[in-house]
Amino acid sequence: MDGSEFTDSICLNPQYKVKPERHPGGQKTTRRLIKLAGIEPCRILDMGAGSGVTLKLLKELDFDASGIDLEPGEGVDRGDILRTGFPDGSFEALISECAFFISGDGCGALSEANRLLRRGGKLLLSDIFYGDEEDFYKFILTGGFKLLSCVDITDEWKHYYIERIWDGTADKFCKLKHDDYCPKKFRYFLSVSERM
Repeated sequence: MDGSEFTDSICLNPQYKVKPERHPGGQKTTRRLIKLAGIEPCRILDMGAGSGVTLKLLKELDFDASGIDLEPGEGVDRGDILRTGFPDGSFEALISECAFFISGDGCGALSEANRLLRRGGKLLLSDIFYGDEEDFYKFILTGGFKLLSCVDITDEWKHYYIERIWDGTADKFCKLKHDDYCPKKFRYFLSVSERM
């Protein structure tokens, strides 16, 4: 055997050409996050909507959904999650998956989220965070939010990130690079917070 059978099976396997999800678990995790939040269809903004997959799902679930991203996909508007341009209190809920903290300014994103949400509005996050759950709680609280639920899915994120390294897209999806970071301090949380 010269190895061509093995090489051809990998190169011709359509599974290896599938466009990767932009966050661990894809739509399954998005649905889990919506269920965790306990929200009904309402006016919601997807901050960092990317390809528009979550935006499409939200609309299928009857949400009045909009999405913004610096590199917008289908149905997504071009926009910066740090300066959206929407009026104060425009939304009853916000969702951000793998975009909030990799924006380079988590505090700025949290401040903009606070401005965009009506009092009592829900912030749904599926994202990487540098620190433990207590650090995350403090971060959310200082932004004017009450943490309602937080689920650590770091093991799922590790598996997802290894897949991104393997398929060569890790740098595109995660721009967190800093010499002072201790990799073991990164966590990946699903969280729901309420604007106070």
